[in-house]
Amino acid sequence: MTFRTLDDLGSDLGDVTGKVALVRVDLNVPMREGSVADDTRIRAVMPTILELADAGAKVLLLAHYGRPKGQKNSTMTLSWVQGGVEDVLGREIMFIPELTGPVAAQAIGILGNGDIGLMENTRFWPGEEANDADFAAAIAENADFYVNDAFSAAHRAHASTEGLAKVLPAYAGRAMEAELKALDAALGNPEAPVAAVVGGAKVSTKLDVLENLVGQVQHLIIGGGMANTFLAARGVDVGKSLCENDLTETANAIMDKADHAGCTIHLPYDVVVAPEFAANPAGLRTCNVHEVGANEMILDIGPQATEALADVLKTCRTLVWNGPLGAFEIEPFDTATVALARTAAALKQDGSLTSVAGGGDTVAALNHAGVADDFSYVSTAGGAFLEWMEGKELPGVAALTA
Repeated sequence: MTFRTLDDLGSDLGDVTGKVALVRVDLNVPMREGSVADDTRIRAVMPTILELADAGAKVLLLAHYGRPKGQKNSTMTLSWVQGGVEDVLGREIMFIPELTGPVAAQAIGILGNGDIGLMENTRFWPGEEANDADFAAAIAENADFYVNDAFSAAHRAHASTEGLAKVLPAYAGRAMEAELKALDAALGNPEAPVAAVVGGAKVSTKLDVLENLVGQVQHLIIGGGMANTFLAARGVDVGKSLCENDLTETANAIMDKADHAGCTIHLPYDVVVAPEFAANPAGLRTCNVHEVGANEMILDIGPQATEALADVLKTCRTLVWNGPLGAFEIEPFDTATVALARTAAALKQDGSLTSVAGGGDTVAALNHAGVADDFSYVSTAGGAFLEWMEGKELPGVAALTA
């Protein structure tokens, strides 16, 4: 995949001093009592913002917040986020309550070279989600170039994620660049053998992911409640475990497709079970998958299967991970996820494994295991990461390709 980055600005536009940059970022951050509760997404886009500002560009930040459905809503204004952005950047920024028209033009005129402006929530206008060409053109009127640094919104064909790239010179920001390079290394042009860990509660939410991966990887490790559906498809009685019995035929079809593609699907053969989902419950035990009782539920992968999966990773060069192996939120059902994550981290540290992970539960699980910083790349994107794993083209990324 070839895409334009900030490194191409000089040859394309020359000196950017005084030029106006529209920079799409993700500021859809959690708030608590009027303050930003988690500034991870702000810190991710800080390098791009400061690089452009330090080069003398006027930087205009575009972002959405919540789902106002094309209407202005005082509870979803980005002015709430302004203080958190200033804290991370270490600079004052101007809040601009409009995206187009004389108010926006006047505010941009006030900004000096190297100054930063935060424009109002893009989703306050219906033209944003409709990807209205006239709306995108109106936003672009006051700008010289466009930078997308919000991979997490790249699966949306909106005016601020795709439309602007059609009317302005368009570039990937540093966070977007890092994400795309990591994803290309994981599934675009990976070093084989490739393993994928896919976990989560339901097969139905990740059918497209599984369908795509069996043709892309050599080892597919299925965990979480999803594994129960595949075990049931193989005739295993999973007791009262979470299981989508109506999808057992689909699971069998995926396993058949994997066989033809040369992909080995790994399912647990020993499991941790309990009569209820609670911390260290009475009746907690480890057993073979064929010994699950009618009143028991599978809540994690067992130690023997976890060790076998670690051995699989040791034979691989690339790993992509989405979803936990068990109900990691409550001990001791985090054991398999933590153990395999630490194995992957150690292999990456040894230089033998490129490891890319993404998705909200996955990030939480890796943080819980204390190894998020030891993976090659951890994506905080949710829907965009999932659609990439499904093999779908992301409009916001396609718009940046050279």
